[in-house]
Amino acid sequence: MKKIILLFFLLAVLIDQGYSQATLAITADDSKLTISRHIYGQFAEHLGHCIYGGFWVDPNLPVAKQDRIRLDIVEALKKIKIPNLRWPGGCFADEYHWRDGIGVASQRPKMVNTNWGGVTEDNSFGTHEFLELCGLLKCEPYITGNVGSGTVDEMSKWVEYLNFDGESPTTSLRKTNGHPAPFKVNFWGVGNESWGCGGNMTAEFYSDQFRRYASFAKDYPGAPLKKIATGPSDGDYHWMETCMKNIGTRMWGISLHNYTIPTGSWSKKGSATSFSDDEYFKTLKNCLRMEEFVTKHSAIMDKYDAAKKVALVVDEWGIWTDPEPGTNPGFLYQQNSLRDALIAATTLNIFNNHCDRVKMANLAQTVNVLQALILTDKEKMLLTPTYHVFDLYKVHQDAKYLHIQLNSPDFESNGDKIPAINVSASIDSNKVIHISLVNLDAHKNISIRTGLKGLNWKTVTGQILNSEKITDINTFQNPDKLKLASFTGAKKAGDDLLAELPAHSVVVLTLK
Repeated sequence: MKKIILLFFLLAVLIDQGYSQATLAITADDSKLTISRHIYGQFAEHLGHCIYGGFWVDPNLPVAKQDRIRLDIVEALKKIKIPNLRWPGGCFADEYHWRDGIGVASQRPKMVNTNWGGVTEDNSFGTHEFLELCGLLKCEPYITGNVGSGTVDEMSKWVEYLNFDGESPTTSLRKTNGHPAPFKVNFWGVGNESWGCGGNMTAEFYSDQFRRYASFAKDYPGAPLKKIATGPSDGDYHWMETCMKNIGTRMWGISLHNYTIPTGSWSKKGSATSFSDDEYFKTLKNCLRMEEFVTKHSAIMDKYDAAKKVALVVDEWGIWTDPEPGTNPGFLYQQNSLRDALIAATTLNIFNNHCDRVKMANLAQTVNVLQALILTDKEKMLLTPTYHVFDLYKVHQDAKYLHIQLNSPDFESNGDKIPAINVSASIDSNKVIHISLVNLDAHKNISIRTGLKGLNWKTVTGQILNSEKITDINTFQNPDKLKLASFTGAKKAGDDLLAELPAHSVVVLTLK
């Protein structure tokens, strides 16, 4: 009786001190599923200072450059092994005419970016510059064609310009512009957000347009196209149903766009840096809707594509807040807090756990826009908390997916609740196991016991991203306030793994 009383006493103490418990089972089954590296893709639109003033800088800026490509950004992105980069948009893609961005830079016509700030661009960053950037990054280019204001011939000739190794007026132009060999670009988006800024089309009209554009976007030797259709926004299941019915497996993938809006309102989204515990909770609840959208859209895809040949491509995702005060509202510049890192980690766990259908994704956006990995201020550069999540999670790229069963305590706020813990796991080609764990609870540490069936391991190490406050950010004055640290809160206990996850933290464990 005394032992039982003591046990209840200790449990009460733990609860009082803000501790909670979760259980996890990880199984090495016969699944052939792989977590595609392309889930960790990025997005660079002609928007604000993502391209101009981000990747592509003034020749006089005192930073290391190749041509005008900023090399400290390149090195940072190479470190996290970004697999692909989506360009030129976004809404910008459907007003972009590729021929304006080739040839001698000083002779290129200027254009007005009507979607983002009404600024005039000189087209000095175009197709060749983008592909030079991808070469430096050692990533695959993902080009979005202009369906909204362009023509079938325009997109067809862009594909020919980049991918054909024979003789034609278009390839002669490429050679004149300094690139005799074809670039062999595989990933092509056929329009962007055609239900909105890309033309305000109906699903029926767009799906016919896709078939038309895709018919003239040709495969050339050594460069088979992976054509990606404009898919739905959020829960527009009619759009998905229509495209799957009318296009089917004529496409390599179909996109899904979903942003986490803290308030749920596009007119007043909420601050990136100043938010209450209740606002934090509501933001995370909105983030977790990605699970619902991916699940329901995948079910529709299964009706028409049981073999899962068509990829779900979540090529715009992330948190979208109000712009930072004092900045151009059309430039979508926002700070990046620990909350954003938790959103990134949670979303990537969702994608990993749906890797049977989600084969590609692109965070919006890479530099200086929305949930950016990198922020710059003239010659200064900083890595955001979200960057550090991608650094942690790169171990999952092209690793074998491990099946999980999670029993999580709830994170409660004002009578509402969400799961406090989310997880994904993989095993790489060297038989090293990686488990990514997120504790969303703003106040409670959570202990988690994990059983690993059919998996051999002897040691555990880890890294953690955490900070004192969920509103903490990196600044140019203090760029390393949030950074990765060693995690020592995990141990082997018999055949199980025990870990103590601090409140509002991201942890990746390595088991060997």
